[in-house]
Amino acid sequence: MKYSEITLKVLAAVECGIIKSNAQFWNEFEKREIFEKTILEDSNFNKVLKTLEDEFSLSSNEESIISIYDDLFPIINKNVKNKGDKPYLLFYKGNLSLLNDLNKNVAVIGLVNPDNKIINRENDVVKKLTENDLVIVSGLAKGCDSVAHKSCIDNGGKTVAILPSPLSKIYPAENKQLAEEILQKNGLLLSEYYKEPKSRSEAINRFIKRDRLQAMFSKAIILIASYRKGEGDSGSRHAMEAARKYEIDRYVMYNNKTDENNIQFALNKDLLFGKYEINVKVLQASSIKDIKLLKNKNLIHDNLDNEQLELI
Repeated sequence: MKYSEITLKVLAAVECGIIKSNAQFWNEFEKREIFEKTILEDSNFNKVLKTLEDEFSLSSNEESIISIYDDLFPIINKNVKNKGDKPYLLFYKGNLSLLNDLNKNVAVIGLVNPDNKIINRENDVVKKLTENDLVIVSGLAKGCDSVAHKSCIDNGGKTVAILPSPLSKIYPAENKQLAEEILQKNGLLLSEYYKEPKSRSEAINRFIKRDRLQAMFSKAIILIASYRKGEGDSGSRHAMEAARKYEIDRYVMYNNKTDENNIQFALNKDLLFGKYEINVKVLQASSIKDIKLLKNKNLIHDNLDNEQLELI
């Protein structure tokens, strides 16, 4: 287990209840000096910190931890206004540098039970994205997520898998080998979680939270196919809604001639033609070039000077 001293303190603060939520962290501890002062005043903190140090010293785990106080923590999209959405502590294995430049990352998401026609179309999309040196972000779920990761690897690309589970327990279990392949191909596994959920409701909420990170760590999101709310799995809906809030470019795969009456494209259709939806684009052949050239300034570090920004 690799971590900085300050990051282990953050984890210890979570474990002993000083940090209770993302929103509370950003409201109270955005400034490191306030956090440091607070932990000194907690009588249980040092005991919890020592327990974690002893646990990790005996572990041969290749997992690493990073917190917002570390210099290499990924940039957070400046359009993330809700403090409850903003991560402050991440667990990872593999190539964290894939989050250094979020303008290279594209999220590819969709339903868990695509048919062969959808899989073939998705493979073609991911192949073209990978050939354009774009990093594929997805959620390691069954179905479209798995296809995105596998197709990226098969075409020589790098991929980021964001999990709703601890990295020590890959979910779903049948994708454990895929997770290993992602690491072998210089990819990244990422999670906000150190322990398993304590309840079913917490487990469900983790899926929703995972979905928003797919949008947060990408410059564009592509929905391959998905049911509408109430007709099937809804992870794609949550990810697309997060992308809307964060002003991430949204694309959907859709063909009027073949997909209009297919329930597996119902969400795609709603996003394109729904009464309250705007700025959702149909994925076309020319879209790949547009996505490659896209530069979202909200994903750029503030320390770039004006001359650098003009080049973006």
